[in-house]
Parts: sequence; structure tokens; C-alpha cells
Amino acid sequence: MRIGTGFDIHRLVPGRSLVLGGIKVPSDKGSLAHSDGDALIHAVIDAILGALALGDIGKLFPDTDPRYKDINSETLLLAVLSSIGSHSIVNVDATVILQAPKLGDLTFDMASNLARILRIDPSNVSVKAKTAEHLLGELGSGDAVAVQASVLID
Repeated sequence: MRIGTGFDIHRLVPGRSLVLGGIKVPSDKGSLAHSDGDALIHAVIDAILGALALGDIGKLFPDTDPRYKDINSETLLLAVLSSIGSHSIVNVDATVILQAPKLGDLTFDMASNLARILRIDPSNVSVKAKTAEHLLGELGSGDAVAVQASVLID
């Protein structure tokens, strides 16, 4: 068994979509990023790569490479999954830190979508949402989203 952790953060700006766990979140701001900016999937990717000592998302999919401009992060996650060999994902636990909008029931949709992509039972994926309590600079002002994720790999 191997454990990995991942972290991702993106500034939120008008004119971009906010996508988390492959789910489009209704919002007037979205992630500023080279890809689609899905911080939840990016953190999960880093957790998987970390558990297997395979580097990080920036090493595999550099933001200097035009092939990854506006790419759907699900595509990146599927590429990582194809490279993990005989290992399998046991469970995922993630926390999204986002001042606004409130995610409510969307966390269930995000967890279900991640389970589908990872080909694991939805009961083995947890996505929680927290605010920054109007603290922590851009996170607290609603101008950023951050995600911490952990995975257990067999």
C-alpha cells in the first residue's frame, strides 16, 4: 500500500469556467490556468504521482507545452492512470477550499465523477468543501480555489 498527497491552487478570474472534479460549477469566476484549471483533479493527479514516486503534474504536463493549453483535466488523469501499471486506487479523500460559491450537493457529483474516472466504487471517494472564513488572502476573498487530496494505492 502507498499513500500520496496532492495540492493545487488557482486564482479565480472573470471570463473563465470553474471546473472541479470534472463538474462545471455555476460561478461568475473560474480558474486561471494553462489547462481547464480543475484544481480537484490536479490535486488527485499529484497525489497519485506522489504515492508512486513519479514526480508531479507540472513535470508530466508542463504549462509551457502548447499541447496542454485548455486541455480537459480528465484527459490528464486518464493518462496518469494508464501509467500506474498493476497498481489500483483504493480510495481518495479531498478537501476543496473555496470561499464562494458554496458547493453544497455538488461535492457528491464531484466524488461520483471522480469514482467513475478512477473506476472505483463511489463509496471510496470523499470530496469535502470548506471556506477560508474570509481569511488567508485570495482564498478568503473568493479570488482563489485550493484543493488538498490524499490517495491510497494498492
